[in-house]
Amino acid sequence: MEPSAAPLDTTPNPAIVQPPGANPPGAPREQQQEQLRIGESGQFSEGLEDRGLLESSTRLKPHEAQSYRKKALWVSWVSIIVTLALAVAAFTVSVMRYSASSFGFAFDATLDVLSSAIVLWRYSNAAAVHSAHRDLFPRACVILGVIFLLSSICIVIKAIHDLAKRVLPEVDDFLYSVSVLSGILCTVLAVIKFMLGKVLTSRALITDGFNSLVGGIMGFSILLSAEVFKHNSSVWYLDGSIGVLIGLTISAYGIKLLIDMVPRVRQTRHYEMFE
Repeated sequence: MEPSAAPLDTTPNPAIVQPPGANPPGAPREQQQEQLRIGESGQFSEGLEDRGLLESSTRLKPHEAQSYRKKALWVSWVSIIVTLALAVAAFTVSVMRYSASSFGFAFDATLDVLSSAIVLWRYSNAAAVHSAHRDLFPRACVILGVIFLLSSICIVIKAIHDLAKRVLPEVDDFLYSVSVLSGILCTVLAVIKFMLGKVLTSRALITDGFNSLVGGIMGFSILLSAEVFKHNSSVWYLDGSIGVLIGLTISAYGIKLLIDMVPRVRQTRHYEMFE
């Protein structure tokens, strides 16, 4: 006898009915892991983008943001021209007047030119004002941090050499003029960069402003050491000591840049791997 056929109106068992597109129970484990990675990638990219948005993108109107962007470009151009001229003058003073502190300031002014160039590149695109970073910005800062460390080594070696050889600085009006101009101009640039960086909530501008502030302090330090040596030649070591201090300050700043930016570079690479 043949088995009776199942009734046509029998309701199928819902336990064995699966929605379209669902993975069967025996689906490969690799497929489930791939979907999990895609989900994590989406969450990571969204979190990275959220952290990348500037507060200014929601606080400033579009025309206001573009106006401040143009101001940041003008300040960066002025900073590059001024600090480049100060770097050349400081290098000349360091060679002609045997000033270790001027040598250190010359290096710092050169680094200020590089940091201002990064800000200039950062805001060269009109759409960049709404993004806290472009893909290469953290990497550029890492390179700048490495340059800071290498420059600090050169400065410290030069200052220690002058201290060991008891090289006496020659104080004259040229050294005074360079130190006064350096202190005033770098301080003014630092204040303007801090103000723009606060409005645009720009880490690039604030970093550049800090570098200009260090340059201003160094300029006044050169003036201080020259004035002290002029009235008391027994304190000949003050110039070299300030040179060492400048080198250590630049080194600390370079290390801070690396600590802040290396994790961001790793995050960017992690995001590129998912893409």
